[in-house]
Amino acid sequence: MTLHQLNPDLWVDSYADYLFNFAVGRVSDAEVAKDLVSETFLAGLKSAKNYKGDAAERTWLIAILKRKVIDHYRKINSKKGKAEVRMSYGSSSDSDGDWMEEQVADPFSKTENSTMENEELGLAIQECIAKLPKKQAQVFTMKTIQGISTEDICNELGINPSNLWVMIHRARTALMGCLNQNWF
Repeated sequence: MTLHQLNPDLWVDSYADYLFNFAVGRVSDAEVAKDLVSETFLAGLKSAKNYKGDAAERTWLIAILKRKVIDHYRKINSKKGKAEVRMSYGSSSDSDGDWMEEQVADPFSKTENSTMENEELGLAIQECIAKLPKKQAQVFTMKTIQGISTEDICNELGINPSNLWVMIHRARTALMGCLNQNWF
């Protein structure tokens, strides 16, 4: 088995656009996305000594970026920022629910959210997913929680990418409504 090697000198040229698109799709704010990508590169440099080479460099950086996105939402979802978050997610827009899959419980987090609160939110999300139509729940889970590629999901379920994204959008909208009603 060949282990992957890190090459930080090429990160910006090789991965910045990909990481930015990933981040902006989750935070819907280009400036925040740029900051998150920068933080990801810095965190990658700081933890390079811990890189075991089991995953490709890009996969490893995406894992770091996912943690940065989660931390971003935890920070703005602290007691101080909850009112602002409710206002911004209470409106009806295309980004409703984009944050949802990033809020699943993380028992290893050292941020201000308690483990119990994270577990309760994770359970609330799972209960809301269970209320979705079967195919919507399946597509949402495969794409946003399991991280399966669009192509693989489409092939497995016999749908086209447009159908997939419509189902994900509808699932996010329904989940946001469910969480607003049952969690917030």
